[in-house]
Amino acid sequence: MSKREHEIYDVVGIGFGPSNLSLAIALEEYRANGLGNEISSLFFERQSSFGWHRNMLLPSTTMQISFLKDLVTFRNPTSSFSFIAYLHASGRLPQFVNNQDFFPTRQEFHQYLEWAQTRVADRVAYGSEVMSIRLPSGDAPERSGHLRLEVADATGRAGHVVEARNVVISTGLVPSMPGGIERDERVWHSSEFLEKYRRMNPGELRRVAVVGAGQSAAEITRFLYDELPHAQVYAVIPSYGYSLADDTPFANQIFDPAAVDDYYFGTEQTREAFWRYHRNTNYSVVDDEVIRELYRKSYDEDVRGVSRLHFLNLSRVTDVKRAGAETRVSLQVGPDAEVRELDFDAVVCATGYNAMEPTGLLGDLDRHCLRDEAGRYRMERDYRIVTTPEIQCGIYLQGGTEHTHGLTSSLLSNIAVRSGEIADSIAARRVGQSAGQAILAEVGGDIR
Repeated sequence: MSKREHEIYDVVGIGFGPSNLSLAIALEEYRANGLGNEISSLFFERQSSFGWHRNMLLPSTTMQISFLKDLVTFRNPTSSFSFIAYLHASGRLPQFVNNQDFFPTRQEFHQYLEWAQTRVADRVAYGSEVMSIRLPSGDAPERSGHLRLEVADATGRAGHVVEARNVVISTGLVPSMPGGIERDERVWHSSEFLEKYRRMNPGELRRVAVVGAGQSAAEITRFLYDELPHAQVYAVIPSYGYSLADDTPFANQIFDPAAVDDYYFGTEQTREAFWRYHRNTNYSVVDDEVIRELYRKSYDEDVRGVSRLHFLNLSRVTDVKRAGAETRVSLQVGPDAEVRELDFDAVVCATGYNAMEPTGLLGDLDRHCLRDEAGRYRMERDYRIVTTPEIQCGIYLQGGTEHTHGLTSSLLSNIAVRSGEIADSIAARRVGQSAGQAILAEVGGDIR
């Protein structure tokens, strides 16, 4: 048994995307500054290597947030893990400045994330999936100061167990498909787009459809139109055309770190106003540049008497069936909900994601996690689930807390500050536990 299999860690992270990468860096900087030398950590990631939305790294697509909203800058502007530090290390800082653009391409930002993770990779176990979190067997609830995690390897075989005083769950969003529609080799979710697209012979894709009204849907529609000059491209849009993302300065304040406090400590009326007035900053909206480019393409077709790009507004998919090599899609189209059936060689559902739901992972431990009247987890301000008093360990969520922390709960916009707050909480709890151990040692007690 390796050291990793029997040591009790102060922190075990489940999932290693940008959120837990940012947390790993915050903990590393704690150690480097002599503030958290005793905080031990380990992160598990089921992918074989680091990757963030790889299947949406389309050519020339850009980030929708400033490069300053990287893994660290809003928490520590002098960090050596910043995007600017990455540019300097890559020899591209002058060229980036000359480009005069706050928004790097997604490809470059992904390279930045990969660069950052290599510097903390010794604390990450790739190809490993946490299957369950439970209390140590035989422990009375009042002694539950740590948790036991069962970990499987890449084959799915349960291999070993680790223990942790705190766990940080960041398994990511869950792809959402239209009701009753299943994915297959011709029906894809946007989260798997490039992987599935590259398996196809482009010449065989003569009719393709993209379902959805958000940024991903618009970008994939544009990509297919440009990459398949012989194909008919259909955009199936539930709204009356694409809606514009509001990225104006006052609206963007919704992503400021201070907005989290305003939401968390606000009244129900305040929280409802956040969503009513500012949902269009992130959900089912598209950047102005992409909307205008698609409209120009459509108008250009009108001028040339060509009809290759089709927008089916106020439309929704009701059924999908395989018909030989083609996929038959049933639609309700337009204001009168006309029923139509169209055959496609591929259908891409850019229909969003559901929030992370850790209930299955927590198993029996979930009964110790308190919920509100709507059945959602009650959350502390530091992103820790409120548990029954006998659970002394911390269960933190990076994602799935929109109901308590607002729109930025799972977004990159607040990632540096959010991870820093979690790291601060873990460090403070570690000091408290150490003090408790010292006191109990004096009276002959025990604490875990």
